Amino acid sequence: MKRRTFITSAATASAGIMATPPLWSGTDNSAPYQELKGNINHSACYWCYGSIPLERFLADLNSLGVKAIDLVGPEDWPLLKKYGIHASMCWGAEINLTDGWCDPQFHSQLIENYSAMIPKVAQAGYTNLICFSGSRRGMDDEEGLQHAATGLKQVLSLAERHGVILQMELLNSKIDHKDYMCDHTSWGVALCDALGSDHFKLLYDIYHMQIMEGDVIRTLETHHEYIGHYHTGGNPGRHEIDETQELFYPAIMKSIVKTGFKGYVAQEFIPSWEDKIAALNQGVRICDV
Repeated sequence: MKRRTFITSAATASAGIMATPPLWSGTDNSAPYQELKGNINHSACYWCYGSIPLERFLADLNSLGVKAIDLVGPEDWPLLKKYGIHASMCWGAEINLTDGWCDPQFHSQLIENYSAMIPKVAQAGYTNLICFSGSRRGMDDEEGLQHAATGLKQVLSLAERHGVILQMELLNSKIDHKDYMCDHTSWGVALCDALGSDHFKLLYDIYHMQIMEGDVIRTLETHHEYIGHYHTGGNPGRHEIDETQELFYPAIMKSIVKTGFKGYVAQEFIPSWEDKIAALNQGVRICDV
């Protein structure tokens, strides 16, 4: 299941994913969960675990020592507070992944949505609110960037007053999100420069950017001041981040720590194991450098 489906229909995780046994030798998934080192602030994207009721998932996060969850809206925040889990990336103001800030026909609705959501995020005690460029629809990079900057400037002052950071996600346009505008780090960095605000950052999705441009460690070290959040995922396939895929996450996480990053790294792979929480535990331990 793609996140696009989850956003639009709140569908549960795909029932067609086949279970496979744990393969990473560095984690004993039958052993008690160990205390985390504290160098990485861990989170998990709930849409990947939508087949698990949220309350049970929050209890599972506590058992793993993970104190944050990504991609939840106001309707879920009271339950998060009950379990002491932080909303590390809020959503609910976006229209969808295709109708975004690079297209001025959506600015009116987006400005209304974000103007209503930003104060709610702040009042709940949270900081990060996701946003999307949307599809190109025939626009070139420069035109789309100018449109996005024009629209976002109309809500950035509100975000600044409330201490909220708008985070635009970098997504691949090759496999998962055809025609998406913000599909390269360079475009996102140019938008950050055009806006000139510490309250607009990039959500650097490692899975998506591996597909589009690779060179992950050099890119994040070069542009770390523009990055406010990270998502993980195994490539190819967007499953577990162990040795079954091409990225070596311990080295990536060490580079993130080296940059002085203090935000969150959220697991956003779709578990293929029957025990989804064991798969999440493995991903967290791999990234806990």
